Amino acid sequence: MPDRSKPPFRADHVGSLIRPDALIAARDASAKGELAPAELLRVQHEAIRDVVRMQQGVGLKLATDGEYNRFSWQRDFLLKIGNVKPLESKLTVRFHSAAGTRDHTPPSLQVAGKLSLPSGGIFVDDFKFLASVAPAGVTPKITIPSPTIVHFRGGREAIDARAYPQIDAFYDDLAEVYRAEIRELAAAGCRYLQIDEVNLAYLCDPELRRQVANIGEDPESLPQTYAKLLNAALAGRPADMTVCMHLCRGNFAGAWIAEGGYEPIAELLFNAIGVDGYFLEYDSPRAGGFAPLRFLPKGKIAVLGLVTTKSPKMETKDELKRRIEEASRYVPIEQLALSPQCGFSSGIGGNAMTVDNEIEKLELVVETAREVWGTA
Repeated sequence: MPDRSKPPFRADHVGSLIRPDALIAARDASAKGELAPAELLRVQHEAIRDVVRMQQGVGLKLATDGEYNRFSWQRDFLLKIGNVKPLESKLTVRFHSAAGTRDHTPPSLQVAGKLSLPSGGIFVDDFKFLASVAPAGVTPKITIPSPTIVHFRGGREAIDARAYPQIDAFYDDLAEVYRAEIRELAAAGCRYLQIDEVNLAYLCDPELRRQVANIGEDPESLPQTYAKLLNAALAGRPADMTVCMHLCRGNFAGAWIAEGGYEPIAELLFNAIGVDGYFLEYDSPRAGGFAPLRFLPKGKIAVLGLVTTKSPKMETKDELKRRIEEASRYVPIEQLALSPQCGFSSGIGGNAMTVDNEIEKLELVVETAREVWGTA
């Protein structure tokens, strides 16, 4: 079985990692005006150095910055796009966890004028620092939120009709913002990029499909629209840049939003979107079975998110091996890899486990991958 020398790796992870207390305290002090921006950056950089060393120490071939440069996995990026503003949401989502359920109206977005990318990009400097501290043999990986979120969180009504009388022009400009950011990242040396996509997974959930109708959108045609947008956003990326997509059903403090297997979108997801691999949630029955993997074409990788980040309870290697074997009934094992099902900390606070738990789970991913594929 060939060793995969390029990402996604046999042992991989989604991106976010638990923030250390010192970084959380520094961000809080900065928000109160009690800490200078330069000092916050120093604390942030030191924390990233530490977390890169941790990832190398557990045997991973990639390193992220843990998303330590952000308060939220998505808003720190999206609100830096020119004329993207916060908006009161019309979507109501229900978070589920072991402690019960609670309804939540997530912050939404509006497009108040023509979209633009700030000079120098959005996460380009963050990637440059990550690359500067990633040791030889460790691939720096950056994650960015999907462009679909700019539309999904508010729908057509949240997009300025004077700036965009035709919705196609909005999608064209949004794709160009992402193309420009990806060009900047590529010029900085980025060769491993992940798009964090929640909306395609949400559109597998009957209740959330009904919510989509509340913002005047058609849940039947929206996946095709989003596939076109994603392909346009990735057009022109370097041939040697690996791009993966992470599909998420919601993640905060061990809670989740959506349920439903990948079957409604599987053929489109795997064949109509030009990415190299998929990080797929598979840590619980709410993600459905492995049968949708039958649509995965040759040359693409499905990274099975079998290790949960929603609970400190440890999986066993035997359990993970059994599930990998089950998945291999639908797609060759050479096209599979292993990871946690989501990030360990999608935002500041509300973690479902300790840093020690996190390290133990990452070590489990690496050890299992080595035993299944002969390499991590």
